Amino acid sequence: MSPPLILSVETATLSGSVAVSRGVEILGVVTGDASVSHSNTLLVDIDKLLMKTQVTLPEIDLFAVAIGPGSFTGLRIGIATTKALAATLDRQTVGIPTLEAVALSGGVSAESVALLPAGRGEVFAQLFSVLGPDVVDALDEAVHIPPAQLLDRYGHLETVTWCGEGAITHRDLIVGWAGNRDWAIAPRSNDLASHVARLAFTGFQRNQFENPFTLRAFYVRPADAKLKAQ
Repeated sequence: MSPPLILSVETATLSGSVAVSRGVEILGVVTGDASVSHSNTLLVDIDKLLMKTQVTLPEIDLFAVAIGPGSFTGLRIGIATTKALAATLDRQTVGIPTLEAVALSGGVSAESVALLPAGRGEVFAQLFSVLGPDVVDALDEAVHIPPAQLLDRYGHLETVTWCGEGAITHRDLIVGWAGNRDWAIAPRSNDLASHVARLAFTGFQRNQFENPFTLRAFYVRPADAKLKAQ
């Protein structure tokens, strides 16, 4: 049996991206435009990708999508589109937490902190162990916090790879904290959909897929104390 053809969608970030893969092999990626809403570009980008890879929608075996955290509007567009395509073609779906894909984008590392901008200068953050090119284990829970609290949460770690747009944005802060620690900031990744794809194949192999009608976004709320103060 040949590996499944997977269409992966990532609209949690401003630019977003889509990818087609066969098993672990990425056949093609199209990156979106951060200045234009995903509602205007996602279907166009999917069409470009299918033409680029010479794959038709009915050939897709599995649909994958980044389910959050991330842009509220972007997530709704990406998940709704993925659900509609999968339901129409009677295919299964895989929902991939965005921060897992961000961690994978930084490469193999015993301890990787994935960071995404969360609006109002804050970040979504989570610690992972990246065990291979398609295996990520969560070491804590995703949080929504001010960047200054990252030191309290992860400052005890001696060796860390900081990953994602949030790490790029707050590079100076992280570098200032590093001191003699073995901390590194991973290069920017503009094709998170390819990492969603690799994690989706791992999920497929483990039978961790679901009916499109049960697919839901994963929103990370600020701490309750902060919510009460707002």
